[in-house]
Amino acid sequence: MTPVKFRWPRAVGLSLAFGVLCAGAHAKPSISQYDEPKYAANFTHFDYADPTARTDGTLNFQNYNELQSYDSMNPFLVRGAPAPDVLHLMFDTLMQRSWDELASEYPLIANDVEVAPDLSSATFHIDPAARFSNGDPVTAADVKYSFDTLTSPRASPMFNAQFAVIRRAVVIDRATVRFDFRHAERDAPLIAGDLPVFSPKWGMRADGTRPPFDQIANEPPISSGPYLVESRKNDKEITYRRNPAYWAADLPSRRGMYRFANITFKLYRDHYTQLEAFKAGDADAIVEYSATQWARKYVGKNFANGLLKKGDFADGPAQMQGMLMNLRKPMFQDVRVRHALTLAFDYDWMNRMMFYGQYRRTKSYFDASPFGATGMPGPKELALLEPFRASLPPEVFGSMLPPPNTLPPNSLRGNLRVARDLLAQAGWHYRDGALRDQHGTPMTIEIIDDQPGMDRLILPYMQALANLGIDAHLREIDSALYQKRIDNFQFDMTTYIYPPVTIPGVELERRFGSAAASQVGSENYSGIRSPAVDSLIRAALAATTLDDLQAATRALDRVLINSYYLVPEYYAPGARIGYKTTLGFPNVVPASYGYEDWVISYWFAKRPDGDVATATVTSAAH
Repeated sequence: MTPVKFRWPRAVGLSLAFGVLCAGAHAKPSISQYDEPKYAANFTHFDYADPTARTDGTLNFQNYNELQSYDSMNPFLVRGAPAPDVLHLMFDTLMQRSWDELASEYPLIANDVEVAPDLSSATFHIDPAARFSNGDPVTAADVKYSFDTLTSPRASPMFNAQFAVIRRAVVIDRATVRFDFRHAERDAPLIAGDLPVFSPKWGMRADGTRPPFDQIANEPPISSGPYLVESRKNDKEITYRRNPAYWAADLPSRRGMYRFANITFKLYRDHYTQLEAFKAGDADAIVEYSATQWARKYVGKNFANGLLKKGDFADGPAQMQGMLMNLRKPMFQDVRVRHALTLAFDYDWMNRMMFYGQYRRTKSYFDASPFGATGMPGPKELALLEPFRASLPPEVFGSMLPPPNTLPPNSLRGNLRVARDLLAQAGWHYRDGALRDQHGTPMTIEIIDDQPGMDRLILPYMQALANLGIDAHLREIDSALYQKRIDNFQFDMTTYIYPPVTIPGVELERRFGSAAASQVGSENYSGIRSPAVDSLIRAALAATTLDDLQAATRALDRVLINSYYLVPEYYAPGARIGYKTTLGFPNVVPASYGYEDWVISYWFAKRPDGDVATATVTSAAH
């Protein structure tokens, strides 16, 4: 099974080109990175949207992520489990990212943006038609309130980190807001465009007072997005209703989007129950992350009679999935120990025996994208790496090699011999039935997970570790406790996925920056504190050309991979989606997309006259 631990918008990692956005320094309806935006000012809809699709029908969906229940309508807090997809369905952003460009944004709540020539600020003008779900107009003061709230201690530090480049929001007039940036970073205006906007009246009491933001949990949002809460049966089911007065429905960035009149989520305890519910017709679509399930379980009468279908859809950049090591634990602080632990993972056997050959080995933090390292480092990469040569593994300056394999003539036994030698060099030796350090303390590793079925993957790995004398054990816990433990860095190892982005940007600081290593709720779960990594992140954020950005990310990739902060696992090259044949989808698949997001945002109910789904499917549905 390939778990999805978290699902954040794929637009959070963006960079900005000086030339495109600053030339002329006047307000523009759209902004792009290194070239002009793909879509002209008078475009009618994105190519991957179908504006002629029906706007009725219901989508019955299942767990949007791994959460088995929810207890909050506020997706911006650390505490609590938010309702499925409430962030995307109920909160619009200032601008809308295109899913078929590297980094472009188009008008949504803001109908234009002016970037200062020195990149010190960006000024957004609010569309006078923009409305909240209660009918109030969206104002610059509301945008400032949203920013101030999300960057306060009352909100999750994840959002504070995302918008950290913004120093302040300034109200110029009722319809104009300026964001001043801490640094002249290329991604700052696009990051500001990603700001979700909500009303200050959300949670307001009858007497006009408002509770602290982190205490607003069960009040339905007064939001800016296309859907309203229709009903909540319990903590395992919720139905959203498309707002008939949604002001942005005919904007080019929204035309052909959000076609279902109602969207219902039912949350199940485990994936196996989800699949059986789908096969019985209780759900309309399901995104499959288990190779075994996909190969063997998508059969039955509803597949035979044509009600259900399965298809593989092409995708863009790959996620980075691996088993994180918590460097806050002393036993993981030696790179030789971490290297040894990666050698014990037998991907090739797993892919052959368990995954039906459906996966590819993860070899980069930027797989299937132009930002991953390959071959020898180029001159620009070497210039960035050279100041840190003494502190980096020598392999960083050599050819980028694939992860160790067990294909003949190689074997897991051979890899374990190399791992044994690395452990010995680090001071770990086998004696008295266990691998022990110089003080006689045995190496014991707790691997935590919250998904049933992951034991198939982890148990063979534990057996390999046992051959090295390492006492590894798996602890399966519920999703709420799991979330709490990793947010507070209370784990030894765990599988985690870094969602892909089209262009690396500010998310690099959250995932790998030293400052994030001590922030509860940040994505730097490994606890990476590296001057070299911090310097390369700064270089990526400061890049003024695509070539400079690629040099920085490729150099960063070399450092991360050869520092062995995680055990690289695998990724699927595309989306595996089972669906009812009563659903349709546009005839163009986006270049990069979140699988669930694509179904929820762009699929639709077919017309009775028999619309057919015409998107490119990379393997035949059965």
